[in-house]
Amino acid sequence: MSQGTKQRQWVKPASAPNSEINVTPLVDVVLVLLIIFMVVTPLLEKDILVRVPETEMENEPPPEPDAQQIVVQVDKDGTYSINTEQIAASDYVNRLKRMLNSKKPDEKVVFFMADDAANYGKLVVALDGARAAGAKILGMATELPPNAVIQGTEATPGGAPPAPAPTP
Repeated sequence: MSQGTKQRQWVKPASAPNSEINVTPLVDVVLVLLIIFMVVTPLLEKDILVRVPETEMENEPPPEPDAQQIVVQVDKDGTYSINTEQIAASDYVNRLKRMLNSKKPDEKVVFFMADDAANYGKLVVALDGARAAGAKILGMATELPPNAVIQGTEATPGGAPPAPAPTP
């Protein structure tokens, strides 16, 4: 051969090419993930403690609302009514204070009924005003009592009794 030409030399591999997947790293990764999940899973099973009030079945019906009961209503336009008599917001606390002063300390209970469209802030002001007037127990009524009178019309007979939720 001449000096100017170079010959290529081919290197032949000692073994045939391997076309199989090496599963050893895959098994290592899977085992590490399995160990991590085994350690983390018990930590995720924490219970949230919730205090749920006990329920009792009452056999006796709720007491009938008496004429001395104080019910404050908050209308959708924000006006206050004490036992169906509309009261100006500036006179609300004074009027409620006069009504509560004539009661015994354990009878200073005020129930509130708010219209669904009433401003929440007005209801909070009414609740704070009742506390300032001397109310000891505040309750929320969701339905009118059967003998309630609202704006000159009597409630339907056989209606559900009020559902007060007193808050001490």
